[in-house]
Amino acid sequence: MIREAYLRWATAAAEVIRSPSVATAWDEPSVLPGYRVGGLCGHLARNIVLVEPVLARPADGARPIPVLDHYTRDDWLDADPQGEEHLGIRARGEKAAAEGPEVLARRVTDAVGRLYEAIPAEPADRVVDLPGMWSLTLDDFLLTRLVEVVVHSDDLAVSVSVPSPGLPPEYCEDVIALLARLAVRRHGPTAVVRAFSRGERAPGTVSAF
Repeated sequence: MIREAYLRWATAAAEVIRSPSVATAWDEPSVLPGYRVGGLCGHLARNIVLVEPVLARPADGARPIPVLDHYTRDDWLDADPQGEEHLGIRARGEKAAAEGPEVLARRVTDAVGRLYEAIPAEPADRVVDLPGMWSLTLDDFLLTRLVEVVVHSDDLAVSVSVPSPGLPPEYCEDVIALLARLAVRRHGPTAVVRAFSRGERAPGTVSAF
């Protein structure tokens, strides 16, 4: 289901990126602090166009780590939004968007088309290596990209006042489950349980990020 969900959401993200409203608002601030609409598009696009190079890289035989460790081994999850880590992330998004909305939209659309052939062809036990980092199973890697695509597709849609992608709930189930696990890591199980079941005792936020 993760592979299918990723492809469906990548298709939906490409549709948002192609929206005329995105091109119109390209240089305007987005709803995501520190990102203009173009930079947010670039950041979103990277979670689609960079899947192909990862698939093309042969695995080196390293044992894949659990998906939750992908978030806890590095410090970006808890980094200062104005710190070096996040400044670098925003800069890479801007670089991806440097050629403008039309070029980026074509690049994303073309990548999605190729991924519809490449991803289903991969074996169930495929392991991928992340440059300078570690290895993940392909499904776990796609889950990490799916989180980014789901979250930032909504950020982008809200930024330019177009509807957020309305995919069936089953295409979000794995994302929601992973976000819940990350929220528990950050806030503790009691806070998350209260947020889900007891609004009168819920904390102000149980954001995973």
